[in-house]
Amino acid sequence: MNVAITEGLVLTPPAFAEGLDQWSSEDGTPGSTTYESAGNAVLVPADADFGGCLEMLKTQTVQKLRYMGDTPILPGTYLRIRARVKAVSGNLPEVRVAGYAVTGSGSHVSGVVEVGPTVALQSYGAVVEVSAIVGTGSRDGVDMPWGLDAVYGHFGLDLTGANGGVVRIDDIEIEDVTEAFLRDLMGWVDVRDYGAVGDGVTDNVAAFNAADQAANGRKVFVSEGVYYLGRTISISSPVEFVGTLVMPVAAKLALMSSFDFPTYAAAFGDESAGFKKALQALFGYTDHNVLDLKGRRVEVTEPIRIEEIAPNLSSFSNRRVLQNGQINVIAGSAWDDEVVTSQASYSVSQSMQLTSVANIANIPVGARITGTGVGREVYVKSKNVGAQTLYLSQPLFGGSGTRTYTFTRHQYVLDFSGMEKLDRFNVANVEFLCNGAASCIMLAPDGQMFQIRDSYVVRPKDRAITSIGRGCQDLLIDGCQFL
Repeated sequence: MNVAITEGLVLTPPAFAEGLDQWSSEDGTPGSTTYESAGNAVLVPADADFGGCLEMLKTQTVQKLRYMGDTPILPGTYLRIRARVKAVSGNLPEVRVAGYAVTGSGSHVSGVVEVGPTVALQSYGAVVEVSAIVGTGSRDGVDMPWGLDAVYGHFGLDLTGANGGVVRIDDIEIEDVTEAFLRDLMGWVDVRDYGAVGDGVTDNVAAFNAADQAANGRKVFVSEGVYYLGRTISISSPVEFVGTLVMPVAAKLALMSSFDFPTYAAAFGDESAGFKKALQALFGYTDHNVLDLKGRRVEVTEPIRIEEIAPNLSSFSNRRVLQNGQINVIAGSAWDDEVVTSQASYSVSQSMQLTSVANIANIPVGARITGTGVGREVYVKSKNVGAQTLYLSQPLFGGSGTRTYTFTRHQYVLDFSGMEKLDRFNVANVEFLCNGAASCIMLAPDGQMFQIRDSYVVRPKDRAITSIGRGCQDLLIDGCQFL
């Protein structure tokens, strides 16, 4: 890749001999002061080392030399600016490549590095080459990473150090060196080439989108680092993760061409976190309706509650499938039952409610109710804390009265109870190793056609599949074994 060839861009500034009115002693922006007729700059037509060149007397703390033309900075490209310089007389200064980053609207891009390495001139007549590389990405070897905001730059040199020295400067060259960083034949684009910064803090959504757009059928490569994505993003290209992602809980990651558990696990550097983000995307209307575990084993250390990973999802009725893998529960305190004892009143005239419930805020939805007159498998379907009312999955049998009840909330591997309704969710060819530490699946309060097939539920602690309402309507269980 070379934009001078592929895009027909002219990168190298004109020779000094074509006029010093194109060279600024300021930042190079329109209207800035030029070296034309300046008392400290003169053209030398025939230098022994350079041929035609610019001779300059250093009179300022930072003596700037900037080309006033616009040198384009294209996403994913890297330019090398270089010049040959020698001291002629007076104090020996230092010299460096420098630039001025500008947006498409002509404003300055603040906060980016605009100078290259400084080189000291140590003797008279010795030719020294100075150079620096500028580009959109923060890569090894890039002296001035400018990100995606800079559309063009004004490039040249700075003389620093003591005043009073005279130097001669050969014509400045700018060349495209992108090939050293980005090879089209390798079939991938690196997000760093589009401004991504793997510091765990910088929001890289724009950089990832730019890399995805530039990939054009190739793979997007996420280099080593921790990349923060501050909002929902969809990536159409295949993706490979070496670095990892950090995202807000509500932000979705839709990997349109790499939608499978192993890729999400690599993306977040953690199986449990990757599995949760993959499930979130499955419910987020991606182009896929199947989350394939690819035969992988997912280690889970806490319940996976859909209301936590998709907080705005109350109802879902499109077919979705979780398939082909193993979910292994790692024992720990996160699986401990929540047990609350509380007094409440029951009336046969309002048979699906408990009223005047003490300590109601601490009673979780999905808790199983036990006590005198309760019956078998009665659950808290929902609650109104302000009204001190619990709504039940079915009536009690012990008649009206005020009694003390025990509310036990078991912990489930997959917990849909925070949704109002879930239809047509399928689990296929999945082995749940509950290991006596967790229950398996809690259904949503309402829904139809939940299916589990060709699967195994091994050693659930309390329950295998629990309905706290009508979420078990048309429940399909086929070819499964419960141990």
